[in-house]
Formats: sequence, C-alpha cells, structure tokens
Amino acid sequence: MIAIPDNVRVWLATGHTDMRRGFPSLARLVQEDLNRDPHAGDFYVFRGRRGNLIKIIWHDGQGACLFTKRLERGRFLWPSLADGVVTVSVAQLSYLLSGIDWRMPRETWRPQATG
Repeated sequence: MIAIPDNVRVWLATGHTDMRRGFPSLARLVQEDLNRDPHAGDFYVFRGRRGNLIKIIWHDGQGACLFTKRLERGRFLWPSLADGVVTVSVAQLSYLLSGIDWRMPRETWRPQATG
C-alpha cells in the first residue's frame, strides 16, 4: 500500500483521457489544460473513455510516480463536468479506488445503544 501524505491535494481531471499516455504526457496535460504544476506533490487522477481504468500521477519530491488501476467489473464513478478539474479529499480518493460512491459514502453500520 502506498502511504498518501495527509497534506496532499487530489485532483480529478473531468472528462476522459487517452490511457496510452504515460507520466510525461499526463504531466503536460496537467500543466497546459489544468494550469497546475505536476511536480508540486499533488495527485492527478485521469479516467479512460470506457470508465474501467484510471491513472494517477504524483511527484513525491524524489521522482515521478504513475499508478494504474483497472476494474474487472463496473466503472469508476466520475464527475459529470465536460472539462476541467475537481478536487476531492484523500478519503474520497480511497472510496473511488475501492469502487464506492465517493460522492456520498454510506455510513458504517453501528449497533444501536439500548436503554
């Protein structure tokens, strides 16, 4: 498991991205289309057209990281905006990667106190 720093910001690139791209090409997208610095230590998350593949780029201060996750079934839930970027919390990213609806996660079941 990769330890995600507490202070990292997570950005979802809305729309879909060509998943043949690697770190240099995705970093260029971050710079030119999102007007952000891909080497600033933030996570940038991209989703492919089919919706079952995401790529995350992150520069950890020592080097460039590229993470990929492909779902065997289903699709990643994604913002409906046509273009741009949406920021989410690290917890929401965790939900997203787990296939849980990150927009409205359900509460964990807790037994009711009896009185």
